[in-house]
Amino acid sequence: MILTVTLNTALDLTYRVPALTPHASHRVTQVIERPGGKGLNVARVLAALGYETVATGFAGGATGATLRDQLAPTPVRDELVETAGPTRRTVAVVDTASGDTTQLNEPGPTVTAAEWTAFRTRFTALLDGARAVALCGSLPPGIHVGAYAELVRLARTAGVPVLLDTSGEPLRRGIAARPDLVKPNAEELAQLTGAREPHRATRDARRRGARAVVSSHGPEGMLAATPEGVWRATPPAAVKGNPTGAGDSAVAGLLSGLVDGTPWPERLTRAVALSAATVLSPVAGEFDATAYEELLTRVKVVEETP
Repeated sequence: MILTVTLNTALDLTYRVPALTPHASHRVTQVIERPGGKGLNVARVLAALGYETVATGFAGGATGATLRDQLAPTPVRDELVETAGPTRRTVAVVDTASGDTTQLNEPGPTVTAAEWTAFRTRFTALLDGARAVALCGSLPPGIHVGAYAELVRLARTAGVPVLLDTSGEPLRRGIAARPDLVKPNAEELAQLTGAREPHRATRDARRRGARAVVSSHGPEGMLAATPEGVWRATPPAAVKGNPTGAGDSAVAGLLSGLVDGTPWPERLTRAVALSAATVLSPVAGEFDATAYEELLTRVKVVEETP
């Protein structure tokens, strides 16, 4: 079983409009509603790949109830902890003319001390039987900034490999707890290390505590710095579409490779192919299965000198 954690779940709304123009009214041509938040996106992609997946985190209020209703028919097992505050919503507005996406994210509910304690109890119990755990996304109000560091330590104590995908101070503190893998994007990595040059930044992130660092660089693919070597993985060509959730699909690819024990080049191939196939899908947490199978044969992975 693979465990994903989404402390700041969301009900994702995707609006498609012919063209997005500031200060103008728009006629929405399509509305799509899905359970969201980075960890839930990861869980849905893993389940679609055939992996037993459990999702935990927080959900509350009418929005949270809708999220759980929509999660129920999927293969993902719901182990979310109830909150008194309502789950947030996120809105992605897709400009179909240009392919650009504008994202609006609400902050999330304020989590109480009692709710955090209930979550820690649930999380610790779920670690028993987990083959890997992913800690994903932002922290909702009320959760202390060292929460991910705390959860990384709990996973390490249980002997469960842990992937951390967050940003800012939660990433800075979480990486010091020595996760097995972190997956920042280029901007998050630069904020963490102060370095813009990718090789230098990934090396610095490893020195801060991560066993391996895989940084995503949009259409340029991914750079991985690991104990076994350094690799760059690139897609065959840039793809146009909705990039929301592409990084989450990459996390699913890395996690699936981790639990399967595959070599790093194969893990990176999966991650890049899933990321690109998600851009071709209309919503986060889903991917174009045909494109994914085709991309698996065309992703280029090159070992680089550290």
